Amino acid sequence: MRDQKLRLRVFLSGLFGSEVERVLGGGLVPGSLVLVGGDPGVGKSTLVLQVAGIIADSEDLGGSAPVVYVSGEESVEQIGIRADRLEIGTEELYLYSSTDIEDILRKIQHLSPRALIIDSIQTVYLKGVAGSAGGLAQVKECTSALLRFAKTTNIPIILIGHVNKAGDIAGPRVLEHIVDVVLYMEGEKYSSHRLLRPVKNRFGSTDELGVFEMSQSGLAVVSNPSEIFLTEQHSDSDFLAGLAVAVIMDGSRSFLIEIQALCVSGSSVSRHINGIQSSRADMIISVLIKQAGLMLQENAIFLNVLQFAAVSWNFPIPNNIAFIGEIGLGGELRSVPRMEKRLLTVAKLGYKMCFHRESILDGALYNTWPIQEMQNGSPQALLVPNLLGLEPEHKRRDRF
Repeated sequence: MRDQKLRLRVFLSGLFGSEVERVLGGGLVPGSLVLVGGDPGVGKSTLVLQVAGIIADSEDLGGSAPVVYVSGEESVEQIGIRADRLEIGTEELYLYSSTDIEDILRKIQHLSPRALIIDSIQTVYLKGVAGSAGGLAQVKECTSALLRFAKTTNIPIILIGHVNKAGDIAGPRVLEHIVDVVLYMEGEKYSSHRLLRPVKNRFGSTDELGVFEMSQSGLAVVSNPSEIFLTEQHSDSDFLAGLAVAVIMDGSRSFLIEIQALCVSGSSVSRHINGIQSSRADMIISVLIKQAGLMLQENAIFLNVLQFAAVSWNFPIPNNIAFIGEIGLGGELRSVPRMEKRLLTVAKLGYKMCFHRESILDGALYNTWPIQEMQNGSPQALLVPNLLGLEPEHKRRDRF
C-alpha cells in the first residue's frame, strides 16, 4: 500500500516540505501541472527552489533523481548563488537558463527528471505563436504545451506566474482552467510572513493554508501562525480596554487575531476602519446602537477588525479570554462552525476562557452563552450569564 501511494504522490520531507505538501493536498502528483502565482518579489522563486531541492534529495522513490529548474529571468550563476544562500547542496538539481519551450523540452527529455520547474511562464515563448513572450496568446499556448508534455511523460511541472495590479492580463489567472493546481502566495509589503493558499486543486482540498516566514536563509515554516496576528502580551497589565482576541478560520486552519478598538467623543474623524470591510463594520456598529443601546452616533470609531462594546463602556477585558461567534442583526451572538478546533487553538496558546455562543443547550436557546474553560487542553462548558453586562432593553435605556 505504501509503495502504491509513493507512485501516486511525490512526497516532500521536513517541516517545510510537510507544510507545502499539505497545501498541495498530500504531495506532488506525477504528471500534474502546478501554477504558483503571486506579486513580484513575494518569494515565489524562493519557495519553488526550496521545493526543487527537497524533491531532488528525496529518497522515497528509490534514491535521488534529477530535478530541472529552468529560469528565463536569471542566469545559471544567479540561480546558483540563490541556491547556496538557501543551503541547497544536492547534486541532482540541474539549472538551465532558456526561454524557448521547444529547446527546454528537448534538453530535458533524456534526463527523465522527477520534476520540472519553469520560472516564469511570462518569460517563455513558443515558435509559431503570434505575440511576444508574456503576451496572452504565448502564455496560454506555452502552458498548453507544458500540460501535454506533463501528461505524456508523467513528469510534474511547476510554473511560476506573476500577478499584475489587475491580476488578469497575461497573469496566472487566465491559466486557471488549464492547469491542475493553482497556488497563490501572499504577503504584506513590510511583513516577513507569507501565506500559501490553493485556489484550485484537482487532487485535494482548497481549504488549506501554508504559513511561512521569509529570512536570509529562505522560507521557514511558522509553527504557531496565531503569533503573526497577536501583539506582545502586556505583562504589566491584566486588563486593557479596547483589546480582545478572536478565533477565526481560514480554510481548515484556525487563527487567533487581536482586535483593537478606540471610541473618542468630539473628534472630527468619523470612522477609521482597518482589516475588515467597512460595510460589515457599519452593520455591527448599527447592531450595537440599536440592540445593545450603545451611544456611538457621536463618537469617532477607530477599529482594527472588530470589538468596540467593551471600549465604549471602558470595560477592560482580561487578557486570558478569547472570543468566538458571529453577531446577528438582532444583537444575538450566533454559533460558528468547527467550534472544537477553534477551542483547541485557544487552549494551545494558553488562554483560560473563551466567550462563545452555543445555539442549543438541552433544548433551550440562550441569548448570552458563556465561557469555555480549558482543562488539560480539553474544553469544558461553564455557564457565566451576562459576562459583558448585557441587560434587557428597558434597563439599557434607563442607564443611558
